Amino acid sequence: MSTRPGGQPEATTSSPASGVRAVFLVGFMGAGKSSVGLALSRKLGWAFEDLDDRIQAKERRSIEEIFEQSGEAAFRQAEHLALRSLIESLGASSPTVVAVGGGAFAQENNAALLEESGFSAIFLDAPVEELFRRCQEQKLDRPLRRNLEQFRWLYESRRSHYLKAALRIDTDGKDVEEVAAEAIQRLGFLKNR
Repeated sequence: MSTRPGGQPEATTSSPASGVRAVFLVGFMGAGKSSVGLALSRKLGWAFEDLDDRIQAKERRSIEEIFEQSGEAAFRQAEHLALRSLIESLGASSPTVVAVGGGAFAQENNAALLEESGFSAIFLDAPVEELFRRCQEQKLDRPLRRNLEQFRWLYESRRSHYLKAALRIDTDGKDVEEVAAEAIQRLGFLKNR
């Protein structure tokens, strides 16, 4: 990685040995999908896309508003359409790191879309108590985060789906940069020279 004036690292476009052009980060609330996704995209010189941002732009309302006004089923439909649209656009776009909402990969139709696309998925994981703590610290409105007992039940009901991802990275006790570096190493990225 080269350095810009002022000592800031400069992104260098990278590609994995396998030629993958997109990486999807999956996992539960608080796993760090968005923050790790930003760090990973910066390190690779790739674009970054947060699926929830795409949904909110299309729907012209927040995730919380979609849940409140239309219900979870309507949100899941919007999520699926946004994921399909994103996957279809990835072939023609620059390499992209994608953060996927906590429930998306647990939906069979979304998991099938990702599998058919051939793009890599990385499960970012941590103990449920740590995930709950992170969510509390973020002070974000999360429609499906109520109390620790309900949070744990939801995590455990989704975890088997997350484990179908190509890779699993434990984020507990690691900062965002460490997790992004581990993702690069585990995916076998090679710098283009």
